[in-house]
Amino acid sequence: MKALKLAALGAALLAASTVAQAGQTLDAVKKKGFVQCGVSTGVAGFSAADSKGQWKGLDVDMCRAIAATLFGDASKFKVTPLTAQQRFTALQSGEIDVLTRNTTQTLTRDTTQGMIGAGVNFYDSQGVIVRKDLNIKSAKELNGATLCVQPGTTTELNLADWFRANKIEFKPVVIEKLDEVVGAFVSGRCDAYTTDKSGLAAARSTMQNPDNYIILPEDFSKEPLGPMVRQGDEQWFNVVRWTLFAMLELEEYGVTSANVDDMLKSSNPNVQRILGVTPGMGKNLGVDEKWGYNIAKQVGNYGESFERNVGANSPLKLPRGLNQQWTKGGIMYGWPIR
Repeated sequence: MKALKLAALGAALLAASTVAQAGQTLDAVKKKGFVQCGVSTGVAGFSAADSKGQWKGLDVDMCRAIAATLFGDASKFKVTPLTAQQRFTALQSGEIDVLTRNTTQTLTRDTTQGMIGAGVNFYDSQGVIVRKDLNIKSAKELNGATLCVQPGTTTELNLADWFRANKIEFKPVVIEKLDEVVGAFVSGRCDAYTTDKSGLAAARSTMQNPDNYIILPEDFSKEPLGPMVRQGDEQWFNVVRWTLFAMLELEEYGVTSANVDDMLKSSNPNVQRILGVTPGMGKNLGVDEKWGYNIAKQVGNYGESFERNVGANSPLKLPRGLNQQWTKGGIMYGWPIR
């Protein structure tokens, strides 16, 4: 009985120590002078290095926006490319400050892995891509097919669930690294490749003949993708969450990187609060009052980031769909900054 009590006390002290340590994230980030973000290992439109080695994409913009919030300088960030299996260990261990890679927010991840989702910056669904010459129009025609998939993902679990529910047999080809799994599909090692549909569109855009491949219509799942942080640090959680909401609110109220200086004169009280004309919001977050202005000026609003990285002005040319503002038929909804 005594041993059990000692063990319980030790566990409680360890948990308290972990929470106390996690609670120091904001100060630690400010002290080192940059934010360290975990990103995917090269997903076009979301996180990929260009010819000059500069990382760009929707998830990289999220990281840049956090840097703008904290330091007033969107360039004060570094990225750590991570595979699906590496990402959570990197966050839990403190190797990175925030996971901005396209990660699905789930109950298990929020409750049992020491992490918590800070919001959704891309609503997605899982799908399947195949070669056109297979003449397949539906995933239900893939009975007995081989499917390439990455391990340690909700994709792997959803794949098994969907095929089991539809009483279809398949053979998984499990490959960890993204470039290798795409390469295996292109080389014909597997009949189909499955991941989030945004990821499929990104992969197709990098293939030699993109028009030779089609994404099948079925949606295997809901995939709310967004940044994740460690549990136990509400202040850091709030910085990440409200950075995302600021990008959404900036778009809703028509504040862009081009007009933000003019918008400082806006009579809209919502705009005044976001841009720091009316003080208080920055103080509440523990950052400069111009945090929202800095995001708008240096990164742009959510719509600007979407369009240049994955939307009409990008190689992916993805429609806004669910990721449109709630006022325009989508479900993107920034919480009130007030």
